[in-house]
Amino acid sequence: MTEAMGAEFDTVAEWTAQVAADLGPDYHIPAGCRGSGSPAALDWLIEQLRLTSEDSLLDCGAGVGGPAAYAAHAVSLAPVLVEPEAGACRAARRLFGFPVVQALGSALPLADACVDAAWSLGVLCTTPHQLELLTEMRRTVRAPGRIALLAFVAREPLLTKQPEGNHFPTREHLIELIADAGLAIQKWRSTADLPAIPREWTDRVDAVDAALADRHGTSRAWELAEKQSKRIADLLGEGEVTGEMLVLRHG
Repeated sequence: MTEAMGAEFDTVAEWTAQVAADLGPDYHIPAGCRGSGSPAALDWLIEQLRLTSEDSLLDCGAGVGGPAAYAAHAVSLAPVLVEPEAGACRAARRLFGFPVVQALGSALPLADACVDAAWSLGVLCTTPHQLELLTEMRRTVRAPGRIALLAFVAREPLLTKQPEGNHFPTREHLIELIADAGLAIQKWRSTADLPAIPREWTDRVDAVDAALADRHGTSRAWELAEKQSKRIADLLGEGEVTGEMLVLRHG
């Protein structure tokens, strides 16, 4: 992992949990979802996966744990978090108290067919081992295989614009990866088609960002993470990269 990505997913993740804990419980889930899901996106994924309180949900590359907490709050299910970065693992445990396994999504230390459903949100583009990640999710989810992705997809190969440490697949390559992993696409929706994010949610995220900048704005880790986030935001704003939500099943 590059220095910038380590700063974002390790150091800043732990700082985020500290800030959210200080701001109060209403800020925990919005803080934990920074960059990995909006309420409308998570509601759509929960609905499409048909999640219920009887299900176990694997969050593969869980980060600070906000999306898993959102799902647990929405349908009272039991999430299992897998996250490679130690800082994010500590952050998720601090904010939400979920079991967190520190491991790569491309090498899950889980038994075959051990969970009812799984998702991986904003993670695929952060690893070169994309086929392995998809194959591992297929292996660990019971048939018929309720799996969802939030993937950032390049309009065309990003030869010189690819942020360091990112590996944005094109739409065509993503389709090939899914098929090669033995999965089939059931639903596909762009995040651009979703309703606007509620003002209350954005206000809370903004408050977390402001507190992070106030406490850590002069640190190298914060500067690296912010630079990385801005580069990706610019690619999204220019339409070079789009956010895509997919629901998959065993092929």
